[in-house]
Amino acid sequence: MLHRLVAHEHDEMNLLFSEDYETGSFLDSYWLIRGCNLRKWPGWGWPLKHHQFSRPKGKLLFGVSVLGQICYVKRERYSCLLLMQSGSFKRCVNGRPEWFYSHSSVLVSRSRFFADRLSSPDFGSCIEIQCSDSTYDHHVNLLRLLYLPPDSLLDSLDSVQSALGILHSAVAFRCEDVTDSCIQYLEAVPWDDKEEEQIVKAVSKLGPIAMPILARIQPVDLSATKNVFISAFRFATSIGGSCPPFGDELKTSAQEQVEFMIGGDEETPLVTADDEVKSVIKLGLTKVCSSFENELSSLLVVPDITAETVENRILQSLADVEWMCNILPKMDLMKDFVCSWGEMSGKLLGIIEDPKLDNAVWGLKLKLIEVTGKVLEAVGYGSVILPAPCRVQLLKSWLPYIRKIKPLLDAESNKDTDFPYKMDEDLCQSIEGAIVSLVSALPSNDQADILSDWMETEQVKYPDLSEAFEVWCYRTKSAKRRLMESLDRVGNTTISL
Repeated sequence: MLHRLVAHEHDEMNLLFSEDYETGSFLDSYWLIRGCNLRKWPGWGWPLKHHQFSRPKGKLLFGVSVLGQICYVKRERYSCLLLMQSGSFKRCVNGRPEWFYSHSSVLVSRSRFFADRLSSPDFGSCIEIQCSDSTYDHHVNLLRLLYLPPDSLLDSLDSVQSALGILHSAVAFRCEDVTDSCIQYLEAVPWDDKEEEQIVKAVSKLGPIAMPILARIQPVDLSATKNVFISAFRFATSIGGSCPPFGDELKTSAQEQVEFMIGGDEETPLVTADDEVKSVIKLGLTKVCSSFENELSSLLVVPDITAETVENRILQSLADVEWMCNILPKMDLMKDFVCSWGEMSGKLLGIIEDPKLDNAVWGLKLKLIEVTGKVLEAVGYGSVILPAPCRVQLLKSWLPYIRKIKPLLDAESNKDTDFPYKMDEDLCQSIEGAIVSLVSALPSNDQADILSDWMETEQVKYPDLSEAFEVWCYRTKSAKRRLMESLDRVGNTTISL
């Protein structure tokens, strides 16, 4: 329903509409009017043509100044649509034309688009604006913002979605104050993942004017990235002091972010392993390995080795070692880990095979096999190149331990179906394959020593070195044949001479 209010020719009527303002029936209350006193019903000096006014409720979105004009007020969907004789928006909603009458002075001062259109000699009585249903509310909100002072624009924005929509319209209509406020708002407020995707897409369409919004996700320079990585790595390896309260959770988070930064899942790494980074990582490796050795050594002096806290503390230290084993290949530093593991293998085995621990710390014994398996894979498949004596020493150190512990774990599992520490099939196969590959790459005499020792033990089934034995036999026979052929050639040459 349209209601026409006619002000006196010389009176200034200001309709001041504010958020959530409710007024009662026009018969028993006043409109908020400054400059003239709009009284009650016909007969009190106002030429009102309609005999009834409905109660206007809800959000009143606009504040306008009317001077000697005819003003139509239409209430729809909690918005106040003002029809005047100057510049206008035109919109069609559900097939119905809707007009938003505004002041040409406001449009000209706040929008270069409208300033150009209104100053054009071809301008008639209205400006037609095309927009979709999805952007309709953003256009309405933009018109509302044009009536606000610039210092109030930021406070009027209340969501990322709304600010993005208004920003699109403000850029299109070249409303600099509104555009700057939307950009400042979006740059400052937090985003969720979905909003971030929408913002990135929107900025790509808006061009350089909206680039400040993306300041938080712009690539940083290599020096800053490296500094962050080094700090995170030091925290992840507890370099520089003990962790604060809740340090374990923060330490785990730091380790995850370090893995991400060095390019997990074959993604582009954020950090290049230059000399400074490698130096920090090697220092961390030394500290982690030393810490684990010290923790493991404490097993032989604690009064109760069955205490769960003791084993958990050592397992946590070993988990840090395993984490280093997982990340170093991505930094081309796996050889450093293999060498460190080889150097401390003798001490580790001396402690873990102490009779005091024969029937204890099964989880620790299994975890040692898992880490050793990764070392054997790196060496056996050629990822890490070591001299033959080092490879032989690595095998002779850990092969007897693996051969001894696996049947013990199987026996414990058979006695207790809930026993959690058992070498699963994948682990067994990966270790066995690495050992076979490693043995087959040794000098023949070293292969013979290892194979002889393997066949003389009771635990022949695991690891099964039959494949390595077959390869050794074939190579030995071929080598002998080549030797005999070589001797024959030498003999024939001697006789011919």
